Amino acid sequence: MQPSVLSQTLACARMEWSPGIGDPHFMGWVTVVVYAACAAVALILSVRSPFKGPNAWRERVFWGGLGLVMVFMAVNKQLDLQTLMTVIGRCHAQIEGWYDDRQGVQRGFIRALALAAVLLSLSVAWFLRASLRRNVLAVLGFALVSGFVVIRAVGFHDVDALISAEVMTVRVNWILELSGLVLILLAALPKLWRLPVSRDAITKDQRL
Repeated sequence: MQPSVLSQTLACARMEWSPGIGDPHFMGWVTVVVYAACAAVALILSVRSPFKGPNAWRERVFWGGLGLVMVFMAVNKQLDLQTLMTVIGRCHAQIEGWYDDRQGVQRGFIRALALAAVLLSLSVAWFLRASLRRNVLAVLGFALVSGFVVIRAVGFHDVDALISAEVMTVRVNWILELSGLVLILLAALPKLWRLPVSRDAITKDQRL
């Protein structure tokens, strides 16, 4: 991309997009809270490290990385940065003159995102191969969240209509997004409950 094209693209994007609350509805904030809860428990597990054995460091790295991803997703849930990326892509296509033929580029981008999500999930599973059984729910949850991000990044009207559809007053996108987060919590909470109590807390209990 030439500097002049880049500057034109960014100027166009600034005109069409501005920071704001992407999903101000009740369920939007509920999802942010669930993301934050996933981030909190994941980071606690990484710092407190209840894992044992020679591969404990792998689990600690996994939960720490997952916690950071959840922090980003919680912020992005309301900043809606994927919309900014869509706007940048649309502006660039208009400036470069291939906007009418954008569907081919979109399909290629979607395939690349989907492949990246699959490879990342498989890489995480391989990284945790020695302890995958006790972390499988978290890996599946991460894969579902990654898949949802890909779906949201597609930006096709048909796909947007599908995930915005309602099943018994419940939107499909709520089900897709929250399912992965619930799996992460189901994997993390039992580990969190088994964390050793700190020495200070034990001393306090004994004094009582």
